[in-house]
Amino acid sequence: MVSQLNFWEKAAAAKAVEVPQDIMATTRWTKEQLKLAFHLYCQLPFGKLHSRNPEINQLAKLIGRTPGAIAMKLVNFASLDPAITSRGRAGLGNVGSLDKEVWAEFHADWEKLAVECEMLRRNLYHVPPPEDEADELLIPEDYSGETRRVITEQRIKQNFFRRAVLSSYHGRCCMSGLSEPRLLVASHIVPWSKDKANRLNPSNGLCLSAIHDRAFDKGLITLTNDFKIVVSKELKRKKELFVMEVLLPLDGRTIEPPERFAPQVEFIAWHRKKLFVDNRK
Repeated sequence: MVSQLNFWEKAAAAKAVEVPQDIMATTRWTKEQLKLAFHLYCQLPFGKLHSRNPEINQLAKLIGRTPGAIAMKLVNFASLDPAITSRGRAGLGNVGSLDKEVWAEFHADWEKLAVECEMLRRNLYHVPPPEDEADELLIPEDYSGETRRVITEQRIKQNFFRRAVLSSYHGRCCMSGLSEPRLLVASHIVPWSKDKANRLNPSNGLCLSAIHDRAFDKGLITLTNDFKIVVSKELKRKKELFVMEVLLPLDGRTIEPPERFAPQVEFIAWHRKKLFVDNRK
């Protein structure tokens, strides 16, 4: 017999953070407000950082800000993102010291902040879990509270990473251009088990189709430091039609770059050295 965790069960199980009394402040931005804003910034495509976006409107109601103020703050965060500024795009330029502090805190501990912000958001309002999370949160009733907490946090982390990575790549596989969301994966460059600090770092992710994700995860393809695809000799020896038509033409092709959170060269180099089959001994 299984039952889905309701909002209050999950909040208790995850030791939800308390809502600060000044979260609804209408003058200066509080740190909690900025965390929630940056949390949303990570998950929305750059082209949807406007006051008509329903998610921006929802956050505005939760923290007592106008949709325009939220949208302006999200665009301001863009001026701290090298992947955006290096392409000639920028935010509004009036980034404050607290904005920079929140940016730095997220980059120092993505897991902690992703969970903290999602639970704070849910506590401010009865926000149901995302559909892809709710569909899978079927947990035996006799599971311990600790197990429930771990599973809840795991779902929150997975959902954050997926949304951050897919939105950065316009919801398209960066190798094939596939845009069917049910066939897309937020693929880790350095695997989840190998680098705890960067498990949720969007710069440690690529948006890939399921087949390209599998090939990348198994080291059958990799990337150069300038983001060109390298197909392994092992695959090149295959004479199967699918391999010859779908995978081999990738060799030497540059991936479609993300709008934000460009892959870190250090992660790419790690993958090429440690996972790529041509370099294994």
